[in-house]
Order: sequence, then C-alpha cells, then structure tokens
Amino acid sequence: MLIWLVELSEHLKFLNLFRYITFRTGASLFTSAFIVFLFGPAIINSLRIRQGKGQPIRADGPQTHFKKAGTPTMGGLMILAGIVGSSLLWADLSNVYVVATLLVTLGFGAIGFYDDYLKVTKQSHKGFSGKARLGIEFVIAGIAVYFMMRTALASGTAGSTFGSSVAFPFFKDFMINLGIMFVVFGGFVIVGAGNAVNLTDGLDGLAIVPVMIAAASFGVIAYLAGNVVFANYLQINFVPGTGELSVVLGAVIGAGLGFLWFNAPPAAIFMGDTGSLALGGTIGTVAVATKHEIVMAIIGGLFVMETLSVIIQVGFFKMTGRRVFLMAPIHHHFEKKGWTESQVVIRFWIVAVGLALLGLSTLKLR
Repeated sequence: MLIWLVELSEHLKFLNLFRYITFRTGASLFTSAFIVFLFGPAIINSLRIRQGKGQPIRADGPQTHFKKAGTPTMGGLMILAGIVGSSLLWADLSNVYVVATLLVTLGFGAIGFYDDYLKVTKQSHKGFSGKARLGIEFVIAGIAVYFMMRTALASGTAGSTFGSSVAFPFFKDFMINLGIMFVVFGGFVIVGAGNAVNLTDGLDGLAIVPVMIAAASFGVIAYLAGNVVFANYLQINFVPGTGELSVVLGAVIGAGLGFLWFNAPPAAIFMGDTGSLALGGTIGTVAVATKHEIVMAIIGGLFVMETLSVIIQVGFFKMTGRRVFLMAPIHHHFEKKGWTESQVVIRFWIVAVGLALLGLSTLKLR
C-alpha cells in the first residue's frame, strides 16, 4: 500500500526508499513484530477466557505435557494479524504472487481456525474431517497456483511453457513441462507444506523457528529469482515479480519473532492449526512461485522428516501391527527416549539451520 509514496519522490527524495524491496522487507519485518507485540497480550487474555480448558492434551503423549493443560490455542491469529497487516502496508498489492500467497495464508488459516475451534469446544483431538479439510485446501491452493502459472506463462521469460514447468536444482536448463497438471503438482506442494508444518507443531517453539528459518531462506531466493541480474549470474530461473514476496516473508519472520516471545517455554499460548497450516501454506506458495519446489524439500527437510515419521508409523502399524517409533511425529519419539523438551527443540532448530544452508547452496551449484 505504501509503495504508492514512490510517486511523490520527485518532491520528497527520501520517499525513493519505498521503491526498494530490501527496505520494505525490513520495514515489514519490524511492523509485523510490532503488531504481534502490541496486540498479543490482549489476544492471549481473550482466548484464555473464551476457551476455558484450552487445547486438549493427548492422553497417550509424554507425561510432561500434562502440565500444559489449560494453555489457550489459536495463537495463529496473532501471527496472521502481523503478516496480513504488515503485508498490506508494505507489499505491492497489484502483484499476483503477493495476492496468491496472502490468499493461501488466509485460506489455510481459516481452515486451521475452524479445526482449532472444533477441538476446543469438543475437548477432543478430532476436529475438522480430514478429507473435507484436504479437499478445501487443494481448492484454495489450486486457485493460487493457477493464477501464478498464468502470470508466469504471460511473462514468457523462458519460453511459453515456463509457468507450467518444474525446475530441478543442479541443472541449469532442465525443466519438465506438466501443462495444466502443474496446478495439481503445485497444489500438492502447498497442501503438503501446510500439513507438514502442522505435524511439526507439537512442542513450544519447535515449529515457529524452523518456519522463520525457511522464510528467511525463501526470502533470499525470492529476491534473487525476481532480479534478472542476480538470476542470470546464479543461473537460476528468472521469475519477474517474485522479488516482492520477500516483503511478505519479512512479515512472516517478524510475526514469528513476536509469537516466539509468548510461545517460549513455558508457552503462554499455542500456535494451533490456525498458525501452522497458514505458515506452511505460505512457504509452499513461495516455493511454487519461485520454481524452487524441490529445493523446499531440502530447506524444509525438518518438516519432511516429521511427516515421513507419521507415514512410516501408520503404514508399518497397519501392515505388521507393530510400531517403528515409540511415538509419532518423531519429536515425540525422542521425548519418549528421555530427551527433555528443550533438548528436542534446540537440536531440531540446529537441524533446520543446517538444512537451510544446504538448500541455499543449491543456488550456485548449476
């Protein structure tokens, strides 16, 4: 919104700052954090009063979790307020990639909010129907991917099939054109990312820091992919307009920092599906927009690991009646093995940093 101030730069030179993505990204980060810090306490108090017993605690979970009973959930509302409020101020709202990303963020956040609402009111882990939830997520993600694909096709930066093609790291010009099926592929990436972050969100601070790490990594990728000079130098795909996504991801980092202040052990509030689905969907959408879907599996490798642990656990149990892990997702397995919650969280953060650096290294390996 504030980007229109650039038009007044002829009269006030300092307004030229609003032209630069780097400036608006930094401003977006601080604005988002400020919004969460400012309204966070009021939101937490309101949710605590309205929810009463708070988020239900799994009866089969680690014993240490029972002391968290009564902690309110839906903290994702704080995060969404920071991301959306800051993005509306600092991002270019005429940019299709920005609009598509905010669509997924808000859409997935709404689905997560309804799921959290059902869990709190029923005091049960059975929230929204899994099939219905996934179906709605795919519709929202599919709409976003379709418009991003059409925008990339119209740009014609790398041939008429660029928008519907999948790029591969380590290979400069190797792409596979999926045609209209790219909508399905992109939708799968976004929905998968949303639910992977959702599965990771099980301990205080466990999900939000890796999300911020992934957001920072993709903020760099979006900026480079949207700049023709840097894209050509690194020999990555140039996608005009994606640089603006750095502003949105700056808001994600700021909101994450603000939320972590209240979510640090002992947590005053839980993120809930409201936040985890929205944040995962945001990262997934940026990965699709920048043609770095496969790199996302590296940068977000921690989320992939958490998801695979659940798939392996469920699949192996159905086939053999036995379990591979003491408990899934895998962060609970390590808790059951005797790791303290802080040990699990910090060690997983270290893994997330390492994977992010590995993913960023693919930018030059062409």
